[in-house]
Amino acid sequence: MKVTYANAIGDALKEEMRRDGKVLIYGEDIAQFGNIFGITRGMLEEFGPKRVRNTPITETAIIGSAIGAAETGLRPCVELMYSDFTMVAFSEIFHCVSKWRYMHGPEYKLPLVIRSASGSSNGAGSEHSNTVESLFMHAPGLTIIPPSCAYDAKGLLKSAIRSDNPVLFCEPKQLYQVKQEIPDDIYNSDYTIPIGVADVKRPGKDVTLVAVGLMVPRALEAAEKLAAEGIDVEVIDPRTIAPLDKDTIFNSIRKTHRAAVVEESNKTAGIGAELAAMFQEELYDELDGPVARIAALDVPMPYNIAMEHYSIPDVNRICASIRAMMD
Repeated sequence: MKVTYANAIGDALKEEMRRDGKVLIYGEDIAQFGNIFGITRGMLEEFGPKRVRNTPITETAIIGSAIGAAETGLRPCVELMYSDFTMVAFSEIFHCVSKWRYMHGPEYKLPLVIRSASGSSNGAGSEHSNTVESLFMHAPGLTIIPPSCAYDAKGLLKSAIRSDNPVLFCEPKQLYQVKQEIPDDIYNSDYTIPIGVADVKRPGKDVTLVAVGLMVPRALEAAEKLAAEGIDVEVIDPRTIAPLDKDTIFNSIRKTHRAAVVEESNKTAGIGAELAAMFQEELYDELDGPVARIAALDVPMPYNIAMEHYSIPDVNRICASIRAMMD
């Protein structure tokens, strides 16, 4: 069966709500309207207004109340319409969500998932097109998950909802309508994907390319293009960037001796900056050259669609960076 990324998110929510009566969802326009992307459509009718609720446009209240709900034993999976709006509730997420489980002892649990639509979206402008994962990597205690395909999105969201740790679940907007072929028996099973385990999306021997979120399908397309030129790229999807599966990535670099990171967020202080520093610090003798960082330009996201597309990495830019490494 072919499943869109958006439907996979919706199916994961419904399956977990049927499985566990403590799971509830709420956010802006998610009830009658079904969320602006239609992901939660029909859930109000199935689960009722106590478990599917609209909220006012106040992100601080959404996160603050979700913390309280999680503390009482519920499993809230709340939605901030765009990942940009996490900034409105930054204090609650950075100080309370990420830290309280550590501050209050081993018996304290905080089973909270914060979903948001992330990244560029064909003209949404600089206040509705950001990727925030790198900002929250600086907050120990948060699990950060940016799935790259429908199969991963469903399995990882189910794991996130079942986790006793708080999770920031970032969904690239441009992937919502992308379809993936998944066998019926697998998709319809109660499968989960473990948090903190990377996936080698394409094996290779010349370059290790770590790709995040939206950049994973672009990295795979670039790898196929480069293969025709005799460059064999191994594409690794970390799946979760906190915690990070260093073993899988490091084993790949020990094989290829070259590394690159591609992400949708800005280059300065981005995910690639952290990973490049980690590779240089811990694998210096394994590297045959500097780590390449392929990322969005350090500009506010343009409103003009052509300029927006130019601002974030595409297949050609990925290929050019890998060719430069090999040269």
